[in-house]
Amino acid sequence: MRIHLLKEKTIRNYVIGNRNSQVFFEEWLSLIKKSDWEKVSDIVGTFNSSDILGGGTNRVVFNIGGNNYRVICQYSFGSTSVHLFVCWIGTHAEYTKLCKLNKQYSINVY
Repeated sequence: MRIHLLKEKTIRNYVIGNRNSQVFFEEWLSLIKKSDWEKVSDIVGTFNSSDILGGGTNRVVFNIGGNNYRVICQYSFGSTSVHLFVCWIGTHAEYTKLCKLNKQYSINVY
């Protein structure tokens, strides 16, 4: 199934404020648009450095730009497409702080 990325503008706005990330996020967006997923394991098949979060959260963490940036998305497999909801974007260091507070499972900034 094709991927429907919600909040793509949020990613583009993040890139405007973090110019060094532009090439990495453009590559990630390109892969998202070309992807075809039928099951959760297909996400990791496309992005082998991604991590599926547990606890029934239906969330995935994408490592972007050689692990310099992280994006947390919630996913939902529908009948004709997979919806990805951008929940959080930041640097690896910011993500580490988020994890120490155990907020990666619930944060919804966007």
